[in-house]
Amino acid sequence: AGYGARVMVAEEYRMGGTCVIRGCVPKKLFVMGSHVHQEIEDAAGFGWSIGEVSFDWATLVANKDKEIARLERAYTTNVEKSGATVAKARAVLEDAHTLRLATGEKVTAKYILIATGGAPNHGPVIPGIEHVISSNEAFHLKELPKRIVIQGGGYIALEFAGIFAGYGSDVTVVYRGENILRGFDEDVRKHVRAEMEKRGITILTGCTVTKVDKHGKDFTSHLSGGSSIASDQVMFAIGRHPAVANLGLETAGVAINPANGGIQVDGWSKTSVDNIYAVGDVTHRFNLTPVAIREGHAFADTVFGKRPVQVDHATIPTAVFSQPEIGTVGLTEEEARAQFSHVDIYKT
Repeated sequence: AGYGARVMVAEEYRMGGTCVIRGCVPKKLFVMGSHVHQEIEDAAGFGWSIGEVSFDWATLVANKDKEIARLERAYTTNVEKSGATVAKARAVLEDAHTLRLATGEKVTAKYILIATGGAPNHGPVIPGIEHVISSNEAFHLKELPKRIVIQGGGYIALEFAGIFAGYGSDVTVVYRGENILRGFDEDVRKHVRAEMEKRGITILTGCTVTKVDKHGKDFTSHLSGGSSIASDQVMFAIGRHPAVANLGLETAGVAINPANGGIQVDGWSKTSVDNIYAVGDVTHRFNLTPVAIREGHAFADTVFGKRPVQVDHATIPTAVFSQPEIGTVGLTEEEARAQFSHVDIYKT
């Protein structure tokens, strides 16, 4: 819209996407709150005398909801102020230039940008999979679970493990690999695991949840090794899949990348159809908010700003709000050793 284009945004749920509504922002609020318990314990050493304390999960969730609602209003206002129209409806492709809104209205456009993001993926269907929650539901739990089993070893699993442990839950992490944080430096993986275990989080690697039984309000998670764990909640955070279903992609001729299940795009974020582009998690390239923003900006510059820009995905910084937190950029030691004959390692 800033380049003078006539723009419509079709959004079937809430404005702001994964990050604002059910991702980084509410997650960070939960993380910040979970640190307070530790700070209260540390306070005595600094001369503070703090009386009896209590924590109310419902208050945290309600205040988080207020902040998310405020942010959503801000995102909507920004889009409308730019001169774009917001359609609160799902849009489905009928051909390369035509979209049908859930309201029944048909819209035509010279260019179409798909940015539908992704959704939690529970993996293979197992008995009792209907009892398992994802990070989406974790933000809206009616009460704090006393015991929770979290399957996964990446960003989301470890962030929520730290969150629940900080609020006093008994947390067990189950991960199929030999160690958490696959793809990160070996030193970092070992350090984070050791620190999490020091905080009382149980980490079981080399196994998976094969079945979940429900008895009243309680659950039993059966593991591939033969053991089982009782809990009040079971959460899977084993990855996300691109939201490509029921968008009319096949009808319009938009190809899916067989390697990752996302929409196939070239270096300009162009799909197999000349006037249709895709950015962000729906392409399943680098599923990080700032990357999606950059890809969207490059699309606008290229197509409407007469300034062709390709996004360089080579060196992307990333942060994991585990406890302790991790920040990383560039090659891992393993990748560096694979590429170069000599590698210097510095530690402090």
